[in-house]
Amino acid sequence: MVGALRASAPYIHAHHGRTFVVNFGGEAAGAPGFEALVYDIALLHSLGVRLVLVHGARPQIDAALAGAGIDTRMVAGVRVTDVEALACVKRAVGSLRMDIEALLSTGLASTPMGGARLRVAGGNLVTAKPVGVAHGVDHQHTGEVRRVDVDAIRTHLDRGHIVLLSPIGYSPTGEIFNLFHEEVATATAAALRADKLVLLHAGAELHDRRTDLPAQLGLHEAEALLADEGALETADRTRLEAAVQACRQGVTRAHLVSFEDDGALLRELYSRDGVGTLIAADTYDTVRQATAEDAGGLLALIQPLEAAGVLVPRSREQLELEIDQYTVLVRDGLITACCALMPYTEESVGELACVAVHPDYRRQGRAELLLRSVEKRARALGLRRLFILTTKAGHWFVEHGFEPGDLADLPLSKRQLYNYQRNSAVYIKAL
Repeated sequence: MVGALRASAPYIHAHHGRTFVVNFGGEAAGAPGFEALVYDIALLHSLGVRLVLVHGARPQIDAALAGAGIDTRMVAGVRVTDVEALACVKRAVGSLRMDIEALLSTGLASTPMGGARLRVAGGNLVTAKPVGVAHGVDHQHTGEVRRVDVDAIRTHLDRGHIVLLSPIGYSPTGEIFNLFHEEVATATAAALRADKLVLLHAGAELHDRRTDLPAQLGLHEAEALLADEGALETADRTRLEAAVQACRQGVTRAHLVSFEDDGALLRELYSRDGVGTLIAADTYDTVRQATAEDAGGLLALIQPLEAAGVLVPRSREQLELEIDQYTVLVRDGLITACCALMPYTEESVGELACVAVHPDYRRQGRAELLLRSVEKRARALGLRRLFILTTKAGHWFVEHGFEPGDLADLPLSKRQLYNYQRNSAVYIKAL
């Protein structure tokens, strides 16, 4: 437990004062673990996150319609909400909203929300317009988001309130519209320029159900997945489209997280690798040249390998003097891999040195990513060959285009410093 708390500390600091929009459907509200999910949401608020919650109510609306004996028409996956259906929508949404507010009001000392004293705000914060006639059918009280009252929401957040939005919108003429809760969440996140949009869903995580998908998707990767019409089920496609749209409109990261996995919301937001599927508008793993501020992180990465005899020991002073030669791969502030390019410009040769990958991130393609980056940099410097001295990883370098060499292939100054006790093998690659 102590280790988990310490590991979460950077994220507690990073998320404090940030705005998150958390979206969940009516399925979540009817699930056995919903109370625990609300407690986790309350904990986010206690940790300083500014929260906007957007709930759906499809199962509850379906139940209300069935109870009233009303059959509604679905056109291209969109419910036609007539006057009779709207009455059921209002009843179902209003009842569910009160249930959610009641849970958020819990304050018994015997519960995880003891002493939380949460304040929930809502109201006519979403202006809607009618879908109108689509596919030749008038959708009546089915609507689309027209505008989100950003100023009012921010005022509530500034006062320390949790904002709760329902899938209902209002028109300037006083009409009520039934909305897609995913659209409300996306429009709200985009309008607020929220730091995160979290879309909670039933079942296993998307990348667990689709083992060909990584747990982190760049925006272009997510868009390519959506372009494959048969790749996703309807519900997964709807959520991914919402995530991509939010990222296109300024939200930095969107997360698809299962509400059925107890504690998944917290683990997704307060651990480095999370558990859900991340769609990042920025680059989650960043390759860049090292700076002086990276010296401590580099030492933490390479010193265990130096102690094991895999890498040649380097002092901090030496590392800081050569810091401009290092390329690093960074995930959320942690250096997960590094390597150095030491150029011998007169011979048009470069040494690939200090190749290291964090133990938790090995066999994930990070070394290949660094190698490609260093090769590009070497070509830009006019170098024609790279060489590496290694005692352990010769096979890996051969697999990546290096060929065995000998001491005579090295620059003279490097030959003079060769450590015969280590007896490192020489591998060379033409660029």
